[in-house]
Amino acid sequence: MRYHYEKPTIYLSMYGKLYICEHPVYNSCTLFQISNKGLAVIQQRYDAETKSTWWSEVDPWLTDDLYLHPGFKKYFDERAEECKDGLYPTVTIRQIMWALKMKPIVRERWETVFDRRDI
Repeated sequence: MRYHYEKPTIYLSMYGKLYICEHPVYNSCTLFQISNKGLAVIQQRYDAETKSTWWSEVDPWLTDDLYLHPGFKKYFDERAEECKDGLYPTVTIRQIMWALKMKPIVRERWETVFDRRDI
């Protein structure tokens, strides 16, 4: 039995799009948009050479599984809002996977978390 979400060997990324913005935490994210509402999802990255981390868009092999999950629409309706000053409500990949009761991706030692709901 798998305890973590594993990258599939074959995947297609049809849902979610790359969104570039000037958010204080990140410059790019994966935006899920339905009508005029949107929800930004971010994932933390690590550069071993400089030992620095940053937040950016979600791995493309995760987007369709998130969007097609049976609980996604309900979660989206609870959290999504219209764009304000070029920004949408934001969640981390771990927050949304936890809320949808999906197996999480493997947690790295260098990862940080937000201690509040809104980013």
